[in-house]
Amino acid sequence: MINLFKVKEKQKEAAENAGSKTPIKEQSASKLRVHRDISELTLPPICKIEFPNGKDDLMNFEVTIKPDEGYYHDGIFPFTFQIPFLYPHDAPKVKCKVKVYHPNIDLEGNVCLNILREDWKPILNINAVIYGLVHLFTEPNYEDPLNHEAADELRDNPKMFDSNVRRTMWGGHMNDVYFDRVL
Repeated sequence: MINLFKVKEKQKEAAENAGSKTPIKEQSASKLRVHRDISELTLPPICKIEFPNGKDDLMNFEVTIKPDEGYYHDGIFPFTFQIPFLYPHDAPKVKCKVKVYHPNIDLEGNVCLNILREDWKPILNINAVIYGLVHLFTEPNYEDPLNHEAADELRDNPKMFDSNVRRTMWGGHMNDVYFDRVL
């Protein structure tokens, strides 16, 4: 640890002695980890990542998933990721930007994914979260729901669930709730 401080001190001195007017940018451990996680991403072809605030803001980005199989195939589902200051010790905050009829996503866009809650460990990374989201679309989980109505329907009547997913993905109302068009 002491060596790290000496290295940083020497870097600052070298920059000052070289007459550099550009100050050395301090980066938090969370920013360094996010930079590494993003540089090591291995996104499946059905996912894309965007940085709406530019590449300088790696702590806030969007991931869009377009499942190619399962109930939600061909839909387009954008998610916001907010990386907390204590990342990787705290999990990213992930929200779905559209209303979707899904057992594990509520109508406010909150996502029920175990690795975003009790099963989060600092060894996990952004790649793991994205693959977890992809898994929710290929195999929705009625045993750990945020949307109990959708979960009950998936468990008790999968054909009706499939029909309702297809109908809501085209947009419009179902049970007095307006769903965004994602097809």
